[in-house]
Amino acid sequence: MASEMLSKVLDAENSDKEAQKAAHEQAQKTVDAAVEAGEGAVARKKAEAAKKAEAEKKTAAAKKTGTTKKTTTKKTTAKKSTAKKEIKVSAFVEYYGKQVEEKEIIARVKKAWTSSGNKIGDIKTMDLYIKPEESAVYYVINGTSTGAVAF
Repeated sequence: MASEMLSKVLDAENSDKEAQKAAHEQAQKTVDAAVEAGEGAVARKKAEAAKKAEAEKKTAAAKKTGTTKKTTTKKTTAKKSTAKKEIKVSAFVEYYGKQVEEKEIIARVKKAWTSSGNKIGDIKTMDLYIKPEESAVYYVINGTSTGAVAF
């Protein structure tokens, strides 16, 4: 009698696992198809719905067989794409009573760059080396062009 009950429980668990596997494969196919179609956010929602349905089927099947089984489902949360807020920064260089703001230094470097026949739009990178004891800012633009401006 006990072996028959055990056999039935094992058969029910095997059929439950097969149904679960089939539901998981179907959910994965749905996600893959949606991603290929360019519907990433919709695909995630469909995948979450499919996983919830899969978990419900699993608990329903467990209740039918009379066994109680703990199921753990991993919650997936959709990533919210929020724009990162820029932090407003004001930088100053102070040395022997002089105070120069970062914006002013950058403006002077850009002015020197354009006065040498270049365009502001050509600047990709700008490295600044501030030497207050010399009252100068040395710059390297785009890794190749160098120069200096007074502040």
